[in-house]
Amino acid sequence: MYPSMKTELAARDGDLRLCLLLGIAAWFLFLDHIPHNAVSLLTMRNFGFSGAADLFVFIGGYTAAILYGRMMLERGFVVTATRIFKRLWQLYAAYIVLFVIYIDLIGYVARKSHASELIGDFNVTGIVDHTIRTLIHGLLLQAKPLNLDVLQLFIVLIAIFPFVLLGMVRRPNVTMAGSIGLYAAARHFDWNLSSFPDGKWYLNPFCWQLLFVLGAWLALSSASQVRALRSLQEIPILRAAAWLYLLFALAVTLAAKFSHSGGIVTDLLRDVFLTHNKDNLAPHRVLHFLALAFLFAYIVPRNWPGFRWRVLQPVITCGQEWLTVFCAGVFLSFAGHLVLITGPDSLLMHILVSVAGLSIMTGAAYYVSWSKRQDHRPAFRSHAMAGLPEERRFAK
Repeated sequence: MYPSMKTELAARDGDLRLCLLLGIAAWFLFLDHIPHNAVSLLTMRNFGFSGAADLFVFIGGYTAAILYGRMMLERGFVVTATRIFKRLWQLYAAYIVLFVIYIDLIGYVARKSHASELIGDFNVTGIVDHTIRTLIHGLLLQAKPLNLDVLQLFIVLIAIFPFVLLGMVRRPNVTMAGSIGLYAAARHFDWNLSSFPDGKWYLNPFCWQLLFVLGAWLALSSASQVRALRSLQEIPILRAAAWLYLLFALAVTLAAKFSHSGGIVTDLLRDVFLTHNKDNLAPHRVLHFLALAFLFAYIVPRNWPGFRWRVLQPVITCGQEWLTVFCAGVFLSFAGHLVLITGPDSLLMHILVSVAGLSIMTGAAYYVSWSKRQDHRPAFRSHAMAGLPEERRFAK
């Protein structure tokens, strides 16, 4: 089993579809995190039940399984767990830096601009009356400032991933079934993590782990399972059903935005499909995302010529450097919100703020990518000087 799994993982490594989707998710998260941003009307969440966060978590699980799955098979659990926890520390350190600077910056701007509503808008009200307690709870991932919830969720998911990956390597279907059971139990018994000063996590990790584990399960699936999935994609009635469900979700979502009193979308439809469907990852939200993934995998093959288009290279690069892009997007979304509430509130300003933020994020991704390439380049003239005597190598 292990040699075949290693072969499958090698075949799936380097899939540019993953980088493209991670880049799209990072861009959409930035646009969605700017409150009242008109450009965010173009993101995923406005055209169906699922959104950029779903895509981010699913692709995160898929890529993590590819990256660490081969290591697990070749070097064992202990070595792989240490590498995963090293990545976990990087994520946690990024979160701490973001949290401390983020809330301090919000408080400073709120005082200087006399815009006290910023503290409430960004959900850091405790920092005024209970500064030390808020910081301590922030270190424990119990504070929930606006826009950091996805990173907090990802930290928890990576923390449990060594054990999930071990189960996936040995008993993938049993592990997937356990994930589904945890999801169902968490929704039924209302399991969640508490937050400070009150309430619970906005993205319930007991529920959202389903998308992360599902991504890992698909990445580690056998050749026979992949063939079965591809054969399902060739069935016209299944593709038609997926399209119909996406159209239904689109109609409900759009109608809810433009209809404020019954009409096309009744109060029942609002309650069932649009109210509180994100915190505990409602089943119809999962189904919507799976329909999108099903059709995307069918329409965009791995060798899609569009990956060579120059217009897509910035998005792909942002997907390859997703952590840098995400962290930059958190600060830029706050800066964009500040510009919009203190400057002229016009469509042109919304577009300029969005384009500027995406450009800075893309520039940061290109810089990090370039910097990594420099680290792997040989020293200047090392090959030419290798055969010279030692005294001539250092002669001027």
